[in-house]
Amino acid sequence: MGKTTVQKIFDEHRIDSPGVGVSILKLDRVFCHEITTPIALNDLVSKGKDRVFDPCKIKAVIDHVTPAKDSKTAEQGKTLRDWAKRQGIKDFFDIGENGVCHAIFPEKGFVRPGFTIIMGDSHTCTHGAFGAFAAGVGTTDLEVGILKGVTTMRDPETIKINITGKLADGVYAKDVILSIIKMLTVNGATDHVIEFAGETVAAMSMESRMTLCNMAIEAGGTCGICYPDMVTVDYLWDFIKDEFKSKEDALAAYSKYLPDADAEYAKVIDFDVTALEPVATVGYKPDQVKTIAELEGTKINQIYIGSCTNGRIEDLRIAASILKGKKISPDVRAIVSPATPKIYRQALAEGIIEIFMDAGFCVTNPTCGACLGMSNGVLASGESCASTTNRNFNGRMGKGGMVHLMSPASAAAAAVAGYITNSPLFKK
Repeated sequence: MGKTTVQKIFDEHRIDSPGVGVSILKLDRVFCHEITTPIALNDLVSKGKDRVFDPCKIKAVIDHVTPAKDSKTAEQGKTLRDWAKRQGIKDFFDIGENGVCHAIFPEKGFVRPGFTIIMGDSHTCTHGAFGAFAAGVGTTDLEVGILKGVTTMRDPETIKINITGKLADGVYAKDVILSIIKMLTVNGATDHVIEFAGETVAAMSMESRMTLCNMAIEAGGTCGICYPDMVTVDYLWDFIKDEFKSKEDALAAYSKYLPDADAEYAKVIDFDVTALEPVATVGYKPDQVKTIAELEGTKINQIYIGSCTNGRIEDLRIAASILKGKKISPDVRAIVSPATPKIYRQALAEGIIEIFMDAGFCVTNPTCGACLGMSNGVLASGESCASTTNRNFNGRMGKGGMVHLMSPASAAAAAVAGYITNSPLFKK
């Protein structure tokens, strides 16, 4: 019987099977940030186990509240910072060099096809875009990963989604994944890996694939996975060129992680996106999705463009193409947060930051703050936000606030109009 991508990765990393359907896996990477990791670190210290399995395989960043907004967040940053120094964590990204974790770690070349990765963050599934198995874990599992370099996982089943068709103007990966979440529901992929396959995915950039995989967790998925191909190799080439004679050799090596033709799936879904329209969420669950056309005229108070879902250079370019030469509505405030310093510099060099500022946007440093309602864009009760983030739970961006998740194009259009509306790129 053939195997899925995740089955092949598990087979390569399994060091024990303590029970039926349970695997202990060797880890290639453990990622850390200052919100969830300090709890694990303090517990390890209290147990006399203040050590790491491999300082070169652990990557850490301060990104959720940066710079610190109060004494508590300053203490969290200090705990991570002091630990990174004690343990010799080479790849630690402090204030000034830091970016949103799920953007900066791939950007630095830390993710490869076939890798196993854990982090105390549910959107770790983003890294599956490279053909890796990447999952968010709780404090105890994070401690074990840091200390021993292993993790225990249930062997997941896989849902395969074949995405076909050419996306219409104004329709992007964010619209695709929101539509898939609506189809699956928020529990539809629980304890499953989602394989994103098909011609539409093959035509996507790595940035767009990361958007797809980032929100697999919103359907309950353990991880989202895209197949490694030449797009993957091109993205990684500067980091892997000393390992392979050519890009073709790299592709051949990574192709071993492609699923077999006779692999068995829990479910296979065919999704033709040819007629797909821009969409956004309503309510407080990410599977509550309607077309932008249905939501036309819905009043908003704030626009936020950024996050680990849509804060990359591709996203900023898309939004800027709509904002150029325009002003935001006087009835809204708008914030943009490039996801990493590299993206910020690139946006500066391309004139994108100037476009945002001319339009009336507040440009902030890379941070996760607004996404989880901790800083840099918290909503007041009764306010709503057109946001490129990934969660619209009740109170997510501030107590009593409403979040409408959408693409950067739709968010930019909302900024200009002052209400939800189809972007000028959308052609009916």
